[in-house]
Amino acid sequence: MTAAQRRARDLHVRGRAAVDAGRSARGLRLFRSALALLGTASPEDGAAAARVRISMAAAEVHLGRTAAGFALLDEAERTVAPEDRGTLLLQRGLLCILTGRVEEALRHLNEGIPLHSGTDDHHDLAAALLNRAMVHGLAGRPRIAKADLERCEEISRAADLPLMVAKAQLNRGYCEMLMGDIPAALNAFDLAKPGFALHAEGLLPVLAVDRARTLMQAGLADEAAAELDEAIRLLGRSGPTYERGEAALTRASAAVMQGDAREARLWARRAERLFLRRGDRSWAAVAVLTRLRADFQAGRGLAAIAAEAVDVAATLHRLGLPNDGEAATLLAARALVRLGRNGEALAQLSKRRSPSPVLETVLLRRLAAAEWYAATGDSTRAFRQAGAGLRVLHGRRGRFGSIDLRTGTAAMGVDLAAVGLATALRRGRASTVFAWAERSRAQAFLMSPARPPTDTETSDAVAELRRLATVVRAAELAGCPDPDVARRCAELEHTIRARGWRAPGDGEQDSPNSLHEVAAELGDAVLVDFLPFEGRLLGLVVVDGTSRMVSFGDLAAVAETAARLRSDLDALCGRRHQAPLVEVVELSLRHHLASLQEQLLTPVGALLGDRDLVVVPTGPLSGVPWGLLDGLRGRPVTVTPSASVWLRGRRPTGRATTSEPLLVAGPGPGHAPGEVGKIAEVVPGSTVLTGGAASVGATLAAMEDRRMVHFAAHGHHEPGNILFSRLDLADGPLMAHDIGTLPAAPEHVVLSSCDTGRSVVRAGDEMLGFAAAFLYGGARTVVAGVARVPDDAVVDVMTTYHDLVHRGTAPARALAEASRATPLMPLVCFGSG
Repeated sequence: MTAAQRRARDLHVRGRAAVDAGRSARGLRLFRSALALLGTASPEDGAAAARVRISMAAAEVHLGRTAAGFALLDEAERTVAPEDRGTLLLQRGLLCILTGRVEEALRHLNEGIPLHSGTDDHHDLAAALLNRAMVHGLAGRPRIAKADLERCEEISRAADLPLMVAKAQLNRGYCEMLMGDIPAALNAFDLAKPGFALHAEGLLPVLAVDRARTLMQAGLADEAAAELDEAIRLLGRSGPTYERGEAALTRASAAVMQGDAREARLWARRAERLFLRRGDRSWAAVAVLTRLRADFQAGRGLAAIAAEAVDVAATLHRLGLPNDGEAATLLAARALVRLGRNGEALAQLSKRRSPSPVLETVLLRRLAAAEWYAATGDSTRAFRQAGAGLRVLHGRRGRFGSIDLRTGTAAMGVDLAAVGLATALRRGRASTVFAWAERSRAQAFLMSPARPPTDTETSDAVAELRRLATVVRAAELAGCPDPDVARRCAELEHTIRARGWRAPGDGEQDSPNSLHEVAAELGDAVLVDFLPFEGRLLGLVVVDGTSRMVSFGDLAAVAETAARLRSDLDALCGRRHQAPLVEVVELSLRHHLASLQEQLLTPVGALLGDRDLVVVPTGPLSGVPWGLLDGLRGRPVTVTPSASVWLRGRRPTGRATTSEPLLVAGPGPGHAPGEVGKIAEVVPGSTVLTGGAASVGATLAAMEDRRMVHFAAHGHHEPGNILFSRLDLADGPLMAHDIGTLPAAPEHVVLSSCDTGRSVVRAGDEMLGFAAAFLYGGARTVVAGVARVPDDAVVDVMTTYHDLVHRGTAPARALAEASRATPLMPLVCFGSG
């Protein structure tokens, strides 16, 4: 080998490493330098030049120059050595993948891999297996793909190819996602990340895109969008066309999930342009399908959507993407159903199906079929199809050990639940309406408690977050917030959440209860189960063993009134205001209370009488301070995520608990030590933690096997990161995340603090918040404020409350009686009352 050939070989090796690391432009420069050193006179030079051109081809396609890439392979074909024939086939396979020619890619890879298996080029063989796995994944064959990835990872480890190991782990995560195992997918991505960070930092955005896809499969669209926005920022305008196109397409899908049709269309069109620039017809067609999904969501041009979706489906099937092809067919069917063209819709539903459908396609087919049956008047089959889809989704939820993922999953079943509920409402049978309401809301509460991971990395992150939270709080109070510390807190919160997503579930979930069971337990009380329907607020009212539907009017108007009422309450409990401003706020507050009284109570006034009330809220109603309404003042009111949750909390658990209450006073509120002191006087034997003794560790330890716990502390609701809503204790915050670490939450929890009863309500009326964390953990009753709590009155209210409970009064009644004389105490009794 001449000196020039050795130099060219070294440049070729360096160029391949640059392309593997995502630096295609640098790789091309190195390849061109290598070619300049090689002549054409000898067969050795010709074979070496062919090897360089084979490598150059992928770099050209990565940079959007498809024709140049295939031309290089054609040129290499003329001088390629027999032993490099397999490499040429494998590279043709890769270029076909990158340009959307999936079936052609598989033919080249299947021919090339056996030719390569006996060589010493472990890198190319591992890369070929990786690429073939990608083809199988795109075609909806994740199990076959996993077999190739396992072999790829084995070869790469033996040959000390750490970047190839990371790529195999990344693609294994994608396969796990396709098979529905979200925790396993996220775990695989986490395993891959250090390899990319060390050997190919420029490929980290690729990992972020796959991770975002997986989060969307768990219903976490906002979290996915945040990951994608950062990935797109890192890719910028100079990143490879393929990666930029994939990121834009995935961002469009996230926008569809978020309900932002305009944003989805913008991203989908951008993705389509990027794919077409590279000659990738397959992914361009998927981008068109995503745009059509956004248009369908917005309800614009249904006839045009149906026609274009039929054409796109044919294209996708022809290009070897059966799952996407079926999704396009089902979209056409749904559009035709909305147009009332049911015969044409049936023709679409009868078309060929994907041989290996992913979960999203399975759910979409159930949804389209349910909508068609509902439109044609066959409610029995509509229920059957929607119910079957929800059962599949419940199975998915059972695999999650994270509250985040359990509650997020409901987003994937919203349309299925809506079809079932709408069909039941039109049918008019109360027991059927009740059954569909119960099977489509707050399902995560019916599962065994989720336990966050307790590994060293998570525990260290929680400890650091708790320490820094006190620094952030002190800086805020001093009027000089520290953005660097706040940024680090956000990073730690993300780390803790992400590690929780990897926890597997045990699959256990209680079945919802029947209307008959709930009615039998109600006795003389009245239950109002609020339901959203086509922009209106309806209610299923259960009283004296009978049930009936009641209309409450416009849902948006109720939501607006409830939000304004909370703002008024917060304003009156905040800083001291001048008398004229106080008068204005009080007038506004009285107006909003009267409006809610008219909207929510007047329609059921005759049925309610003077009975106790159990409320199953929907959406914004979860934050209504029910006890402030004139018609409910002094009346026991219990607010529960679902009727089944309420009933479960009424039944004995058999748990052995310590009867003496635990009373905890946090730092800050001047009244807190006095409050727990007064309660201890009326409830002898109470355990009291104040001052430095009221630390997080001591409080968690004392809560174990405790029947009742009372907190008097500053509360903070964090709507953007709900697992970190918190109470301030002596050494830092007690967070909603911490409640999950308890073997079982106390049966009865009182949160004498601001905002701790507020919730973020996800799709499917899944509630997340500090009070909700106790209910998820097994608490039967949680008393908490849905707005700011007035310090000057809360001590007397809480003392009276505990005195009544100690004497045997039920919590909901005790709260009603204790609050009767206090006009603006926004405490609510959640759970079972």
